[in-house]
Amino acid sequence: MDKFFIIDFDSTLTRVEAMDLLASISLQGLPQKEAAEARIKELTDLGMNGEISFRDSLKERLLLLEANISHLPQLIELLKKQVSISFQRNKEFFEKYAETVFVISNGFKEYITPIVTELGIKEDHIYANDLLFDATGKVTGFSEDNPLSRDGGKAEIIRKLDLDGDIYVIGDGHNDYEIKAAGLANKFYAFTENVSREKVMKKADHIAPSLEEVLFENKIMSAFSYPKNRIKVLLLENVHPIGVNLLEKEGFTVEEYPAGLDEAELAEKIKGVSILGIRSKTQVTAKVLENADRLMAIGAFCIGTNQIDLEEAQERGIAVFNAPFSNTRSVVELAIGEIIMLTRNIFDKAVLMHQGKWDKSATGSKEIRGKKLGIIGYGNIGAQLSVVAESIGLDVYYYDLEEKLALGNATKIDSLKDLLQTADIISLHIDGRPENTNVITEEQFKLMKDGVIFINLSRGHVVDIAALKGNIKSGKIAGCAIDVFPDEPKSNKDPFESELIDLPNTILTPHIGGSTEEAQVNIGNFVPNRIMEYINTGTTTNSVNFPNLTLPRLQNAHRLIHIHKNVPGIIAKINQLFAKHEINIAGQYLKTNEKIGYVITDIDKAYSKDLIKELRAIEHTIKFRVLY
Repeated sequence: MDKFFIIDFDSTLTRVEAMDLLASISLQGLPQKEAAEARIKELTDLGMNGEISFRDSLKERLLLLEANISHLPQLIELLKKQVSISFQRNKEFFEKYAETVFVISNGFKEYITPIVTELGIKEDHIYANDLLFDATGKVTGFSEDNPLSRDGGKAEIIRKLDLDGDIYVIGDGHNDYEIKAAGLANKFYAFTENVSREKVMKKADHIAPSLEEVLFENKIMSAFSYPKNRIKVLLLENVHPIGVNLLEKEGFTVEEYPAGLDEAELAEKIKGVSILGIRSKTQVTAKVLENADRLMAIGAFCIGTNQIDLEEAQERGIAVFNAPFSNTRSVVELAIGEIIMLTRNIFDKAVLMHQGKWDKSATGSKEIRGKKLGIIGYGNIGAQLSVVAESIGLDVYYYDLEEKLALGNATKIDSLKDLLQTADIISLHIDGRPENTNVITEEQFKLMKDGVIFINLSRGHVVDIAALKGNIKSGKIAGCAIDVFPDEPKSNKDPFESELIDLPNTILTPHIGGSTEEAQVNIGNFVPNRIMEYINTGTTTNSVNFPNLTLPRLQNAHRLIHIHKNVPGIIAKINQLFAKHEINIAGQYLKTNEKIGYVITDIDKAYSKDLIKELRAIEHTIKFRVLY
C-alpha cells in the first residue's frame, strides 16, 4: 500500500511565514510598518492555533499587507533561501517519492509553486489559495471559492484527492491537524524544526523536530542515518552556553545539569544518553559505563581526562574527546599572577587591609627577576609557562618523565630530587593519572629550599595535603597557591572544607585555573566540534582513547564504521563479506591501537540488509554503525 505525505508550506517546508515576509517587503518605508507586522504575526498565530477562523485571519492579514504583484519576485527569492534545513538535506526523498508527496497550504500558489517545484514536487501536487489583483497589480483579496480559504479546507482537498493508501500529514498548525481530526489521515506529525505551537503539539500523534524524524518513523532512507533529535546529550557542571548552542543547533536533544553527579546518580542518568559532556568534577567510572546503553562519545570540557575510565570506555567503543590546548593560557596567567603575589607577600597584606590594618613593609617581599622557577610536568601548560616566565625574568628549570624539548633557555633537570633542590618557586603541572597520587609528600618537601614558593594548579591528589599544611605552618613554604583539592564540592552550593584554610600567605582558589571567559569559549567551541565530527563522519582526531583517523566528508556513498577488539583477522573477515555480497568499496580507512581496531569503509548505496547483520555478527565486534 502506498504512503502519501501531505506537507504544509509556511513554517514547515519553509522556516518562515511567507505572509510575514511579504509584509516586511510591501510595508517597507510606510509609517504603519511596525504595527502592521506585529498584528500580522499575531493573526498568523491565532489562526494556526485555531483560536480564530482561518478565513478571518487571512482576510485581515491581506488588508494590512499593502501588497502588489511587483513584490512577488523579491518574496520568491527570499523564500528560496528559507527552505527548512532538513528539507534541503532530503531533496532525494522528494525526487524519489514525487508521486506520493503533496503540498497543501493555506498560503498562495503564486509564491509556493516556484519554491516547492525546485525540490522535485510535481506542480499538479500543489494545492494552495489564489491571490486576486486589480488592474494596477495591487492585491485585493483571494479566491473565496477555493476550499483552502476556509476552515476545514485541507480536509476537503484530501477527500477530493481520494488517495488510495496511508496518509501522513506534516505541519505546524491547527489546520494541518484538522485532516487527522476529520479521519482522513493515519498520522499527524507536528513539525517543530522552525516553530513549536504547544496547542498543536498536544494534538499530534508524533512530534517531528526534523523531516528525518518522519522518514525514520516510516522506514524511508533520509540524509542522515538516524534522526539527530534522537541523539540525547547530557551536559553536566555548567558547560559554556556556546557548547550547548552548538549541540542544539546540530539538532541533538540537550539536557543540562548545573552540578556534577555522584557515581550512583550518573549511573542512573546515563541510561539512553548518546553523548555525555562533563568538566573535571564528574567521575565516569566503570560502573557508570556499564549502564551507558547508548553512549557513543564523552566530551571532557577541560584539559584532563583522569576523571574518566578511559580503558573501560575504549573497550565499550566510546570515544573520549577533551580540550588539551583551549585553557592553557588561562592557567599560565594564573600561575604567573600567583608567583608575583606570593613572592611579594601581597595576599596577606591585602587581607590585613580589609581588616583595617596598614602593614607597609618590605620584609619578605621580593622581586621574581632572577629567581629559579622549577616546573614539574612540561606538557602544554608547563611549556607555555616556561616561555612566559622566562620573558619576565625568571630562570626556568623543568622535569618531566617523558623526553621533552626545552623551549627558549629553559634547562631540563634529569631528576625530581635535583629540581626540588634547585628551585626557588615550584609549580606543578602534571596529569591526574592514579600513579601520580602523592607525588609530593613530606619526603619531597624536605628536599625543597627553605622559603620556597609552592603552586599546584594540576590535580588535587598529587600533593599530600597534611604534609603541605605542616610545611606552610613551619615556614618551610613561604607562600602557597592551591587551585585543586583531593575532595572538591560538587556544586557552588556545597560547602568547601580543607586543612589549608586560614594558613599564612596561602592563596586558595576554587579550581578556576582554566575558568576565564576566553578559555570557556574556546573549550565550548572545541569539544562539541570534535564530537559532532565524530558523530557525523567517524573522524576521531584528538580522541584520547581511540585510534586517530581524519576522514573525508561522505559523498554519494554509505559509510560503515566498525569498532572491534584488536585481534588478528578482523579486517579480512570484513572484506570477505564485502566480496561475498559483491560490494564496490569506494574507500577504506583503518587504524589500530593496542586494544581496539577502527575500520571505516565507504561503499555504494545499494547493498543487502544481510550485509549489515553479518558485519555486526563478526566475532570481537564492539560497535557498528552506518552513516549516509
